[in-house]
Amino acid sequence: MNLIKLLDKMCPDTQSSEQKDMFFTRREAFRQFGDFGKKVALSAVPLSILTAIPRVAKADTESLIGVLNYALTLEHLEYRYYQLGLDSGVIEGGDLNIFTKIRDHELAHVLFLQEVISNVLGGSPVAEPEFDFTAGGNFSPFTDYPTFLALSQAFEDTGVRAYKGQAANVMESDVVLTAALSIHSVEARHASMVRRLRTKKGQDDIKGWITNASIGSLPAATQAIYAGEDNLTHGGVNVANLTSIDAAAVAEGWDEPLNMEEVLGIASLFLA
Repeated sequence: MNLIKLLDKMCPDTQSSEQKDMFFTRREAFRQFGDFGKKVALSAVPLSILTAIPRVAKADTESLIGVLNYALTLEHLEYRYYQLGLDSGVIEGGDLNIFTKIRDHELAHVLFLQEVISNVLGGSPVAEPEFDFTAGGNFSPFTDYPTFLALSQAFEDTGVRAYKGQAANVMESDVVLTAALSIHSVEARHASMVRRLRTKKGQDDIKGWITNASIGSLPAATQAIYAGEDNLTHGGVNVANLTSIDAAAVAEGWDEPLNMEEVLGIASLFLA
C-alpha cells in the first residue's frame, strides 16, 4: 500500500467528486483511524514506502511534531466548537447538514493528526485544551446563531492562513506536506461556505474569500485574523504595478500566511 494513497484516503480533498460527498460518521471515523497504525506498518513493505521513509527521517522530527501539535490544537478548537454548536440547538434546521459535515471533517483532521504524530513520527499528541467560546463572556455563539456563524468564519479564515504559514516548516517531509496541504484546502472550502452563508442570510456583504484586510461586520476583536491580507508585494514585486486589475482584486489572489505566534495569540482568546 502506498502511504501517499493512504493519506489520500484519509483526506477528503484528494478524493473523487463522488467520494467527496461521502463524509465520515463518528463511528466510521474512529474505525478508519483505529486501523491507521496497522496500515502504516504494513505499508512499510513496498519499495514506494521505503523510498519515502528517509525523507521523513531527514526532517527535524521534533520540529515536525511541534508543527503538527500546533495544527492539532487548532483542529481541536474547531471540532469542539462545531460539536457544541450542534449540541446546543443554535444552528438553524436548514444548515444542520452543512455544520454536521464540517464537524465530521474537523473530527477526521483531529484523529488523523493524532495518528501521524504518534504512529508515524513517534511523538505525543497534545491533549485537547479547555475552551471558552464566549471569550470571557463577550460572545454568545451557542444561543445566538449570527454570532455562531461569525465565529465560525473567524476560525475557518484563521485555519487557512495558519496552515499556509507552516507549509515551509514541513517541506522536508513529503508525507506531512501532502497531509497539511490536503487539510488546508478543506479548511478553505469551509471558510468559503460559511462566508457565503453569512452573506446569504444578510449578516454581511462579503465574498467567499478575504478582500484586503476587511473584517466586514465581524467584531473588532477579529482584526488580527485579517491583518496583512491587503499585501500586494510577492517575491519582491508589487503585483498591482503589473496589471490594470483593481488592487483589491490583486490582493484577493493570495492568502497571506499567519505565523504560529500570531495564530496562538488569536486562539488564546478562546482558551479557558
